[in-house]
Amino acid sequence: MTAQSAHSRRLLIALFFIGVATFAQLYSPQGLLPLIAAEQDVSADRAALMISTATLGLALGVIPWSYIGDAYGRKKAMIAAISLACFFGLLAVLMPAVFANHGFELALAMRFIEGFMLGGVPALAVAYLNEEVSPKIAVAAAGTYISGTSLGGLTGRIVAAPVGEQLGWKIGMLTVTILAVACVVVFLRLAPTAENFTPRRVQVREILPALTGNLRSPTLWTLYLQGFLTMGGFVAMYNFLGFHLSAPPYSIPLGIASFVFLAYLAGTWSSPRAGRLAARYSRKPVLLAGNLIMILGVGLTLVPHLAVIIMGTVVLTAGFFAAHAVASGWVGAAATAGRAQSASLYNLGYYGGSSIFGYLGGTALHLAGWSGTVLMVLGLAGLATLLAAIVLPKD
Repeated sequence: MTAQSAHSRRLLIALFFIGVATFAQLYSPQGLLPLIAAEQDVSADRAALMISTATLGLALGVIPWSYIGDAYGRKKAMIAAISLACFFGLLAVLMPAVFANHGFELALAMRFIEGFMLGGVPALAVAYLNEEVSPKIAVAAAGTYISGTSLGGLTGRIVAAPVGEQLGWKIGMLTVTILAVACVVVFLRLAPTAENFTPRRVQVREILPALTGNLRSPTLWTLYLQGFLTMGGFVAMYNFLGFHLSAPPYSIPLGIASFVFLAYLAGTWSSPRAGRLAARYSRKPVLLAGNLIMILGVGLTLVPHLAVIIMGTVVLTAGFFAAHAVASGWVGAAATAGRAQSASLYNLGYYGGSSIFGYLGGTALHLAGWSGTVLMVLGLAGLATLLAAIVLPKD
């Protein structure tokens, strides 16, 4: 094995583990929301703020962390970001235990800061690998990082819920935080020293034009809205599916219901295939097909039969990730004022939608039951599809 291949292999493995650490923490409360709502005596939408505050923090953190990484180095910034995220993740668990009054509100504040710190990983990971490996290897490395984020999101959900059902939601989240710390240690040991990084401190006057230049493009606006609307609907479905399955007539124990999150693997399967189809044909029809598949899956969850609900969850997940894989790549290719800034704006919309509609899905659940949440998501996905069909060009 050459020195260069060893360097690339270490980076690839390190990025996989930091992807797991980031997204396991971000989504660990999702399977625990019914427990959080019951113990903290809050409504479903209030409980979902444990997800929404963190994703809002991440959305707001992506752009600042990208400039910190430019100035001080990708690896240094990522280590600082993920280490601080683990610390505030621990504080989020401790707040309700230490403070009898306002403990839940303090936990939400800690989750927001945790999310802001987590923003340093998606902001810098791809730039780090693109600087350190050849373009050919970078494609595989990017896929490995994405698989780590997917596995991390899944792990955070299916580990926290069974543990939380037996020992309480705080222990469930704490278990995931400990797992994340172990992954960070692996990253620290394996991530190679940057060999091709050149520090660049951007002047304040340069920041706004670099960001707003991309907003002059109708294509990019549509892609940013694509992430905002579909990710918002996707997270709303997963946030409140546990409430639906744990209530009559299904009354499934939370630890068992959490295994519906294995449907997430459908996205791991569909996203690379969507990318290959988009390269072979064109992006627009593949993106539209992904949205339509998502809409079909969301609609299937209205059928009052457990097997059909699970099938619908698999279908909507596959469709969402297929469309997301196409849109996230398209924003870089269509950028008019810098690819990094275009990707940051997409992430801002993507996680901003998660935060807003991940909360409003609970309001719809409260007002109209599961059908209310589903109808909201159908509206979001339908609007995204209509905009894409009308505005996006044939590439």
